[in-house]
Amino acid sequence: MAWNLRRLRVQRELSQEALAVDAEVDRSYVGRLERAEENPTVRVLDRFAAVLKVHVSELLRKPSPGEQPPKPLRSGRRPREQIRRSRANAKRQR
Repeated sequence: MAWNLRRLRVQRELSQEALAVDAEVDRSYVGRLERAEENPTVRVLDRFAAVLKVHVSELLRKPSPGEQPPKPLRSGRRPREQIRRSRANAKRQR
């Protein structure tokens, strides 16, 4: 699950903070999940799937042999207001 959460988040160019805000969880919790230090509840998996626009099974799939880990996003946190504005703009464009 950790691998897939990070892979899908990075593919969508979402920071841990942006994913956390949209899924209504703490940013540090997202980090712990991506490091496989914690296990999410089914409810949290459903929230992540909704935010990432995938079926929950995509979060649980086994990585393909030889699949490379996702490259990290550019480091640094954006202010919460900037995250909210960019998310609102993305929703309006859909």
